[in-house]
Amino acid sequence: MNAGVERAHGGALVVGVDGSEPSLRAVDWAADEAVLHGVPLRVVYACLWERYEGAVLARDIGRATELPLAQDVVGTAAERARGRHPGLQVSAEVVFEEPEYALVREARHASALVVGTRGRSGIAETLLGSVSLAVAAHADCPVIVLRGSHDNRATPPVHGRVVVGVGENPKESAAVRYAAEESRRRGVPLEAVRAWRCPAHETTDHPLLAGEPARLHEARAVEELDAALQDLPAGVDVQRRTVEGHARRVLADASHSADLLVVGARRREGHLGLQLGRVAHAVLHHSACPVAIVPHQGHDA
Repeated sequence: MNAGVERAHGGALVVGVDGSEPSLRAVDWAADEAVLHGVPLRVVYACLWERYEGAVLARDIGRATELPLAQDVVGTAAERARGRHPGLQVSAEVVFEEPEYALVREARHASALVVGTRGRSGIAETLLGSVSLAVAAHADCPVIVLRGSHDNRATPPVHGRVVVGVGENPKESAAVRYAAEESRRRGVPLEAVRAWRCPAHETTDHPLLAGEPARLHEARAVEELDAALQDLPAGVDVQRRTVEGHARRVLADASHSADLLVVGARRREGHLGLQLGRVAHAVLHHSACPVAIVPHQGHDA
């Protein structure tokens, strides 16, 4: 398992808020998830501009104003979580820092981190916000980015299935283990999907050989899928599926009938750019359900 995931095991579940409607729906989902895993919920509001603009406003009107504004945001979110699950342990904190940096740091000690699709910008809600993208690309723990019309409830299940995308390397199984645990806790089947493609240069028009390259690629995909699933714990209801096509399209299609879509993301030490990969990046933008990005150590493909 990725070292970051192991280090975070057992920590609080963190949800990033900013006072927007998408972030309040994220609080609902995160509260459900925290109860599901039996961990505390930590609400974090990170905002750099309020530290400075609030200070200017305070000087102009003669009183401190930035903390009440910020505390209103986290206070409302925390009360919303407590109202949804009265027995849930909830803490809240305001951090005067750029949200992406603050949340990535929070992820070092979290069991998982939940963020909304976007914040208070004027960008359409169907697009992924820059903070969500940055956190998903750099966090050490699983990051759940909420998408879809049912993204404010982790339980009870809407579609009754968790989908995980399986890559070419069966050793990169952190995402599979995470997805199996999520499906077990929800009491729903796990659908493991392996997309495959036959390169155009391998096709042939000869009637005796037609389809042979495709069958070989599909058979290899079946083997890779079986290898990735061989160490799953007993009791997980697994449904295997191989599909011809681009992985990003196959998984986006599968998200329409899923409660949660899980994909892996490689992390390379010392690399400062986005560490998502093409498939994870695409499904974050196009999934019809919440997406969990699970990090693992590896090399770029």
